[in-house]
Amino acid sequence: MKIGNIDLGERPVMLAPMEDVTDPSFRLICKEQGADMVYTEFVSADALIRNISATTRKLHINAAERPTAIQIYGREIEPMVEAAKIVEAAKPDILDINFGCPVKKVAGKGAGAGMLRDIPKMLAITSAVVKAINIPVTVKTRLGWDHESKIIVELAEQLQDCGIQALTVHGRTRSQMYTGEADWEMIARVKENPRLIIPVIGNGDITTAEKAKDAFSRYGVDGVMVGRASIGAPWIFREIKAALGQENRHGGEITFSEKFALLRRQIVESIERIDEYRGILHIRRHLAASPLFKGIPNFRETRIAMLRANTEDELNAILDRIEYEILPTLSAN
Repeated sequence: MKIGNIDLGERPVMLAPMEDVTDPSFRLICKEQGADMVYTEFVSADALIRNISATTRKLHINAAERPTAIQIYGREIEPMVEAAKIVEAAKPDILDINFGCPVKKVAGKGAGAGMLRDIPKMLAITSAVVKAINIPVTVKTRLGWDHESKIIVELAEQLQDCGIQALTVHGRTRSQMYTGEADWEMIARVKENPRLIIPVIGNGDITTAEKAKDAFSRYGVDGVMVGRASIGAPWIFREIKAALGQENRHGGEITFSEKFALLRRQIVESIERIDEYRGILHIRRHLAASPLFKGIPNFRETRIAMLRANTEDELNAILDRIEYEILPTLSAN
């Protein structure tokens, strides 16, 4: 699969853009675990133009994580074009436009998935951004605003006509947010459209290696994108690659010790990137979501202590107890 001149190989797997999740450390870890392309946290066009430091920091890309896409969102043509030029200067491999974020603070203001209620403006923004920059432009969106307006098959053609070079479809409407099941049949209909020649990337409910494999074999997408299932489990890319028969490039089955090592690395790098207090606050989301701790009996008090730890030493002591005392006992039984 190619996006412009960027060759992502056969059946590529991408890390989805996620606010407060896809920081440089996490992107690099996912890349090392098998992600074929990674996306930054999504960036507000308005904040980028105002040179807000917390936003401009999101444009930093490490060479080892490439290919990397920077994703922007906004609701007006001129700010989106100006932001796109700023992003291009940061030298990502791809610029992605977010027309899919469903949260109220974004969609409620007409940006993200809010654009699904104003298709003419969505298309105008897309065309203007494509014309303004020289790197490949892609789009990520949803099936439609609600159940009564699943317009993605027609919309995909319209976006292609604007000049985008790939389309990612999250298999839910904005009204669904993240509830219910992603509709992969609708994603397949987009891919099956003979007039659509750009790559189609499927997104939504890719929570296991088998689901990723099924997305390729059953629904025929060109690529898959993994979002929430990677939080606290960046090794999911390694597992997917193994299921796709590509394990030779990324290693075989991953051990518990290796998984713990990845979480510990995230803690260290999060603290180094920010500071101890805020770095630990940032990493709590990954610890809370990690499947490593699921199924451990009587784990509630340990979990609470882990998520309340305020220092690196305190957190490591709790993880040591889990890894070297609690889990070996369970294995022995």
